Amino acid sequence: MTLRLATFNVENLFERAKALSGTAAEAGPVLAAYSRFNTVSAEPVYTETDKQEMLAALETLRVLVRTDRLVLNPRPFEAWALLRENRGDFLKQSSGDVAIVATGRGDWIGWVDLITEPVDEVATRMTAKVVNEVAADVLCLVEAEHRPALVRFNEALLDRRYAHAMLVDGNDPRGIDVGLMTTGRVTVESVRSHVDDPDPERADRALFSRDCPVYQLRVAGRELFVLPNHFKSQSFSSGNPDPLRRRQATRVREIYDDLRAEGAELIAVLGDLNKGPTNDIPPQHPTLEPLLGPGTPLVDTASLAGFDPGPRPGTFQSCSLRNRLDYILVSPELAELTTAGGVFRKGLWGDPDNVNPPQQWQIYPEITASRHGASDHAAVWIDVDL
Repeated sequence: MTLRLATFNVENLFERAKALSGTAAEAGPVLAAYSRFNTVSAEPVYTETDKQEMLAALETLRVLVRTDRLVLNPRPFEAWALLRENRGDFLKQSSGDVAIVATGRGDWIGWVDLITEPVDEVATRMTAKVVNEVAADVLCLVEAEHRPALVRFNEALLDRRYAHAMLVDGNDPRGIDVGLMTTGRVTVESVRSHVDDPDPERADRALFSRDCPVYQLRVAGRELFVLPNHFKSQSFSSGNPDPLRRRQATRVREIYDDLRAEGAELIAVLGDLNKGPTNDIPPQHPTLEPLLGPGTPLVDTASLAGFDPGPRPGTFQSCSLRNRLDYILVSPELAELTTAGGVFRKGLWGDPDNVNPPQQWQIYPEITASRHGASDHAAVWIDVDL
């Protein structure tokens, strides 16, 4: 039988944080402020410096706004986030600037939530159209909200194409996780999460930005291990992301090697690895060397003779070589069984700032603007002869 395996960064199916709708330059400070507030607000005792940091973060998030003084936003749902004060007092508004009255975490129960907004209806339908046309038996979905969203998507827009929808909540509080959907030809035997793997450079922090779950599948009487991933983004809002991405790649390689030592033969590492190759000859993959560097046991399916990348080498926005962010990497045994593959771009508008549709690839006629696109990413697929 022929099994189709695919990965697609869907950029959330039904709703996503409003801050993610803008450019990276716009979203970066907002996401950094969100992360900083949650980190500092967890301290048992707040120093004056801590309070100033949290006030600054809330101002960036537009929870607080400046008029003649610093006040709570009178239109809270026009902000990037909401401040939840479930018990105890955190802020106090007086005749002057708003002030933090809590002396530490023990004084209040609450948090900051990023405000979400519905994904454009056309975009959601285009996402479904891509998924239906790619018609994968095993589909890795990157940036999915949660399992109920996958179930709803499958029932409402895919006519129950998939028999199984799986997603383990990861480490990203914005609800951009990695999930898996499989047809009835595939049985999900087990899932092993690595959401709590510690960062070797910081033991108090989880390594994976989302997770690296290991799905053990059975298809045509054979075991297939699938490792969906979404590595650290390229945003510099919280410092250079490359070292963390390299550590994530190193750990995925270790997980792969452990599976091999346990006797696994058919293994796929796939998803949005968030780093493209350089234009060097041969191309290099900075920060992804443990998976794609010299001597790696993994095979990049884009290098196989039967793989057709189409008119451009990349998978993200303009699809330049440096924008080849989405990968399907396989064990040598799985590479030998791979008969075809490609990049599916019909749902991809291209660069979001473009006024006109792309000229180098065909898109669905319903997509007449960037906001209608299924995603900023193309889907990547391979066929395997089992």
